[in-house]
Amino acid sequence: IFAAACPERTSIADIQANPSKYQDKTVAVAGVVKDSYGLNIPGTQVRGGIYKVDDGTGSIWVVTNDAVPGKGAEIGVEGRIGSGVNWNGKNYGLGMYEKQRKFRKR
Repeated sequence: IFAAACPERTSIADIQANPSKYQDKTVAVAGVVKDSYGLNIPGTQVRGGIYKVDDGTGSIWVVTNDAVPGKGAEIGVEGRIGSGVNWNGKNYGLGMYEKQRKFRKR
């Protein structure tokens, strides 16, 4: 899913088992979007949200400044791991701040 310059894919279970190892580090995960909440106002720069990716070993919330992917999308995402991830006034705990995203072609 990712180009050669991207970090090696990490399982979400590994991130959850040892969050301090990954804190503020850039990682790549791939999976299916299980839930998403976002805001996108066409014709403006207002967009962003949060979505949950499940890779079969666990799930993690991903914060984005772009449009959120829909439920069921198969994606790969690269981003920085952080604890206390917040969006729209709600804390989602351990999560990822998205840097880039790729969709699996069907």
